[in-house]
Amino acid sequence: MKTRASIFLLVSTFLFTACAPAIPIEPTPDVMAIRTSAANTVVAEFTLTAADFTPTPLAPTPAAPTETPTLAFATDPTQIALGTPGVPCNDLSIDRATVDVTIVDGTQMTPGQEFVKTWKIKNTGICTWGEGYGLIYLYGDRMNGQPIPLGVVVEVGQEVEVSVNLKAPEKVGSYISAWQMSAPNGVPFGVELNTKIIVQ
Repeated sequence: MKTRASIFLLVSTFLFTACAPAIPIEPTPDVMAIRTSAANTVVAEFTLTAADFTPTPLAPTPAAPTETPTLAFATDPTQIALGTPGVPCNDLSIDRATVDVTIVDGTQMTPGQEFVKTWKIKNTGICTWGEGYGLIYLYGDRMNGQPIPLGVVVEVGQEVEVSVNLKAPEKVGSYISAWQMSAPNGVPFGVELNTKIIVQ
């Protein structure tokens, strides 16, 4: 009898469970859909923030000057001249055909003979030459050389004659004396100027 009752109870429980309303099962969430939704939310937030933001316009960049700066020629030799790149403040050029105004190379002299050597040069720097500019001794036989002061203002592009008082050596032979222009601060510039003589 107990067996029938147990079977009946078991069957009843089974039927009761089978007929009871089912608990709804949640579907498995779509991970990609969740990510897309989150991304759309972030984009929407950025869009709202950008709509509220009013950017401050940048100041316009000033245009580069189109005027060519005027070059100021320095008359003070201690002043550093600013100007055309590659062109020094002090410079000179010579014309080989006219550089020797007096005493051409190879001139014959007697021992102890005094003479004046003069060269013609041109100011090709960007500074005017004035007081304190002149010739300085470089090398060779000095020949008791004494430079003659420049004595004039030499503008840029102007030619000038520069001279040295010399005295031929007492001994027979060939001699050379080299000189160069110098600024008042003692800095030499330009090509060297020389004289070559023969003492007989």
